Amino acid sequence: MNPSILRIATRKSPLALWQAEHVAAALRAAHADLRVELLPLSTRGDEILDRPLAAIGGKGLFLKELEVAMLEGRAELAVHSLKDVPAELEPGFTLPAILPRADAADAFVSLRYADLSELPQGARVGTSSLRRQAQLRALRPDLRLLDLRGNLGTRLAKLDADDYDAIVLACAGLERLGLSARIRSRLAAPDWLPAPGQAAIAIEARADQPGVLQRLAVLDDAETRLAVTAERAMNQALGGSCTVPVGAWCVVGEHGLHLRGLVGDAAGGRLLHAEADSSGDQAVALGQRVAEDLLAQGAGAFLGR
Repeated sequence: MNPSILRIATRKSPLALWQAEHVAAALRAAHADLRVELLPLSTRGDEILDRPLAAIGGKGLFLKELEVAMLEGRAELAVHSLKDVPAELEPGFTLPAILPRADAADAFVSLRYADLSELPQGARVGTSSLRRQAQLRALRPDLRLLDLRGNLGTRLAKLDADDYDAIVLACAGLERLGLSARIRSRLAAPDWLPAPGQAAIAIEARADQPGVLQRLAVLDDAETRLAVTAERAMNQALGGSCTVPVGAWCVVGEHGLHLRGLVGDAAGGRLLHAEADSSGDQAVALGQRVAEDLLAQGAGAFLGR
């Protein structure tokens, strides 16, 4: 039986609330009889801002409280940025819908400089992402890379206060909050790879609630799911999390999938690249194949293996 009320567990940040409202609106449009409510929650990842995510347990810290709310029956679904969702979900949970992907590029944001090449020697660049740090060091080993945590508004305020000469954020987040004007230039594939699943919104729900899953499935975008399935399969085969610098970008074309993968050394800036093609029904195998290529090149040294 399909429920008539769905409650969305969400983080309290402006971007998370935007994403939850976006999903709520899509659900109401798809189901005229449905009432959708938001349950804003604070997660450990939101509360601990004085240390990099890699040092406190990774991106899964943004999910735990939302999953507890679903287990306790306070919410039927949670909305996440897919890049924050671990490659392997906790038992009993599933992703019944992945919405159409937005711009997956990273954004170079600065008050004074138009792009990465304009930064002066030793410029201060803020990012806590090891993937971004590895690619920045590969391109500009002279830069001073500094940690940067907090929601989008907090990060931009630190840049505006002259704590940094530039910061790197996700284009999608800036665009969703009406801040596209802050993007000075895009860091995009194939020269720069995003996080696996970046710019896709994912809906998580309990696997044992078929009525809820049926309601949510109408929002699933088949092309986005194909692409991120390959990216996340690569990440999972590498044991990837935010504690290692992993990038992935899959393009769905007329003749199948093309996946590019990257593993980097955030300290030294060395990058390993691999790419491969497959048919659309081989997304998981494609991700695993690219991961195997990266491991054969020595990626294990960057992954703590």
